[in-house]
Amino acid sequence: MSDSVYKIIELVGSSTVSWEDAAKKAITKASKSLRDLRIAEVLAQDIHLKDGEIEFYRTKLKLSFKYEA
Repeated sequence: MSDSVYKIIELVGSSTVSWEDAAKKAITKASKSLRDLRIAEVLAQDIHLKDGEIEFYRTKLKLSFKYEA
């Protein structure tokens, strides 16, 4: 990792299935436009409710990738 620089962004993924699926969807989407993804860290998880029922799960991630100028 010497002489490398990494950029960190935050993303929020959502899923009607689970928090894990929400994280996977966010990473899959990000990997289509970002190269050299390195680390994904879960920052927060929550559930969106509608009429007292679970509508969808949300996972907030910190994602790092290699920065190239």
